[in-house]
Amino acid sequence: MEFTQRKRIEIVTETALLRSIQHRFNDLGVTGYSVLSVHSGRGEAGEWSREGQITSAGEMAMIICLTTAERADAAIEAILPLLSRGRGVVSVSDVNIVRSEKF
Repeated sequence: MEFTQRKRIEIVTETALLRSIQHRFNDLGVTGYSVLSVHSGRGEAGEWSREGQITSAGEMAMIICLTTAERADAAIEAILPLLSRGRGVVSVSDVNIVRSEKF
């Protein structure tokens, strides 16, 4: 089996920032991504949970994308200003994928 190296970007952030992040990804050609709901966690402010929230104001989501190293660098530069205004964590890792024509 043949593998191709790509970058995997994982972003956990407020759902209010999702559309802006997705637009920036789309503008840069980063089209292979998925959005997942985050139900609870622990960060620098301690534990948090969606349980019992009345509004969606504090909801969090995770965006996972696979892309080339060049697009990953551009994507991170494009989204960092958004995350500085809200909560967010970004991680980047090297991954091996199959079907590289998809990414």
